[in-house]
Amino acid sequence: MGRSSFSKIVAVTVLLALSACATPPSHINNVCAVFDQNDGWFDNWQAAAERAEQKHGVPVPVLMATVRKESGFKSNARPPRKKLLGFIPWKRVSSATGFSQALDGTWAQYQSETGSWAARRTSFADAVDFVGWYHSKTSDTLGVARNDTYNLYLAYYLGWTAYGRGNRGDAGVQRYARATEQMARDYAAQLRQCAR
Repeated sequence: MGRSSFSKIVAVTVLLALSACATPPSHINNVCAVFDQNDGWFDNWQAAAERAEQKHGVPVPVLMATVRKESGFKSNARPPRKKLLGFIPWKRVSSATGFSQALDGTWAQYQSETGSWAARRTSFADAVDFVGWYHSKTSDTLGVARNDTYNLYLAYYLGWTAYGRGNRGDAGVQRYARATEQMARDYAAQLRQCAR
């Protein structure tokens, strides 16, 4: 095989690997399917989630349910734009972006405190580590158990300051938190089955 052919094979392989990383999983309500669809050499989501669990003490189902609720596992998820005059796309409602929907300021705090200066919100491994870091700080500073998905999600959605002041959001936010809690339970049951 010539050097030119080998270079082309490497280039095609890299492009295929990168394009696979950019595609969100198609069965987001089944964590086994999510992990199966993202188990490559460069981007192994299960390994990344397990590393985050070991590092921060937050169970994989809680981490995955949070990412599922925030972005639907879309790397480029962003909040909608406001409309100027009711129809002209304008600024976005917040700076949230990526898998974790982390805000600019909170992401900068994560990078600073962890030394992860190269971390990107569009990287699943970085985003799931961020979620673990955030939930871990919620547990340490606000006394929420690391497996209490409902309250961890409320603090994630509302922010530490609001949650610490006793704000638990409106009925819609509480519905989101209950749905995330149920998703974590479902994911935990699925993980017991797919691990066999």
